[in-house]
Amino acid sequence: MDTDATDDQQALLDVSARFMEDSCPVTLVREPDQRDGAFNEAYRRQGAELGWYSMLVPEALGGGSLSDNGLLDAALIAYKRGALLQPGSFVGTNVTAYALAEAGSDELRQKVLPGLVNGEGSASWAVAGSGDQGLGGGVEARPTGDGGLTLSGAKIAVQDVEPSSWLLVSGHSPEGTALVLVAADAAGVEVSPLESLDLSRRFAEVRFDGVEVSSSAVVGRPGAIDDLLDRLLAVAATLTAAEAVGAMDQEFEMTVQYAKDRIAFGRPIGSFQAIKHLLADTSLAVEMAKAVVLAAASSLGSGDDHGPQAASMAKAMVGDAAIDLAQNCFQVFGGIGYTWEHDQHLYLRRLTTDAGLYGDANWHREHLCQLAGL
Repeated sequence: MDTDATDDQQALLDVSARFMEDSCPVTLVREPDQRDGAFNEAYRRQGAELGWYSMLVPEALGGGSLSDNGLLDAALIAYKRGALLQPGSFVGTNVTAYALAEAGSDELRQKVLPGLVNGEGSASWAVAGSGDQGLGGGVEARPTGDGGLTLSGAKIAVQDVEPSSWLLVSGHSPEGTALVLVAADAAGVEVSPLESLDLSRRFAEVRFDGVEVSSSAVVGRPGAIDDLLDRLLAVAATLTAAEAVGAMDQEFEMTVQYAKDRIAFGRPIGSFQAIKHLLADTSLAVEMAKAVVLAAASSLGSGDDHGPQAASMAKAMVGDAAIDLAQNCFQVFGGIGYTWEHDQHLYLRRLTTDAGLYGDANWHREHLCQLAGL
């Protein structure tokens, strides 16, 4: 996916890959308990020094990107992160920073946004409620009379919440969907860790028990942010799909190398016709996934009206293709791929989780129809 990167983009990708390999190799990914608060903070600050969280924020607000398409730059970083199964709220922090830059109050832009850009803090988008209730599902946002809101309800599968995190919460209000920023340690917020299929990241259920937020914490005007929500969802879907493509590419490379190295009946198993055909089909799926994610990032990042539709297309296509790829790779690895010691299961776990984050393939196909007015 990085074959068409500019020299500047490639330089950033190279230094970012070295940082990831040194700071959080796969051996550390296997041991989530070793990634404590001190690790998370150091990792986040180093990533911020490389510009990971500034690409969707205008220079006037302290951000900046390598090219004129910050989302494309961020998608390339996401691709490298997925290949190395990196932890941390990369997607959530970027989505929140983008939301504040687009529609945040002056107070949020001055007090919160700089900390997200420079890595002092992280953020997660609390968007998924139980069941299909839209982007505001699970949380009710009741007006307080002074422009603020009171939040009640719960969000599930909120990614990588730390005690110092910010939560971008979408909820139903009488005027329509509302978007607010809440501190993870605010009164009335309860974060309950969840067991996840994905060992490389942490997920939690976040409950809101009468959490009061001021008018300055409201992002945009409730009921008038549908376009913003569509763009936030598109950004999250594109970056998540880019991470998935990175994992797909890395796992496929591992599988091809194994097919060359594994000898059966006196010859590499990759020389057998059945394996050749399987790998050829899988290679095509990887290349198609790269192309569709690059197209989505280019379109959405350039402000094209087709961007949100392209993002849903990418998320749906990659979600299905990623799980098929993981299963195909299992067929090549055979029994060794099912062992705890092999890295194969880590990629299967990541790809399966990514397929469901910010809407699975079926959800995005339906969302695509809604965007098209069908």
